[in-house]
Amino acid sequence: MLGYVISEGRGTVDPLMSEVAGALRAQGWPLAGVVQVNTETGPDTKCDMDLQVLAGAEAVRISQRLGRLARGCRLDPQGLERAVGLVEQALSARPRLLLINKFGKAELEGRGFRPTIGRALAEGVPVLTAVNRGNLPGFHDFTGGLGTALPPERDAVLDWCVAQAIQAV
Repeated sequence: MLGYVISEGRGTVDPLMSEVAGALRAQGWPLAGVVQVNTETGPDTKCDMDLQVLAGAEAVRISQRLGRLARGCRLDPQGLERAVGLVEQALSARPRLLLINKFGKAELEGRGFRPTIGRALAEGVPVLTAVNRGNLPGFHDFTGGLGTALPPERDAVLDWCVAQAIQAV
């Protein structure tokens, strides 16, 4: 009921997760969750990061512009929590899949989408996410080692989603 793709670098799995969500939506799947869309802002600044909410048309900005020389975390916690609230509402509609763009630092700390992932699993909704290699130990602590590592390939991920939806019925 829990699948994850291991991300090998910053933003490398975002296009895959967007493709998977798009393919499932095209097949009429009711989805809950988010995919990340990065928008380049120029050579001297870091990209803007938005979460596209899958159960609607809303996009939520989750990055802050801290300045060209800033080294701190650019995540906007208020934006992230707003996206979490929208996904929680969509989860109440009993989607076929919860897709979370990544299990990141906020989730490692017990915040962000971590409670939403736990709720979905407890309610029998399959969950798909991505995890960067550095966060795998914390992810495994959270999941108790459960879950299926998936190759970063569109068809393999889609096949896993279909198999989970069939089992969940």
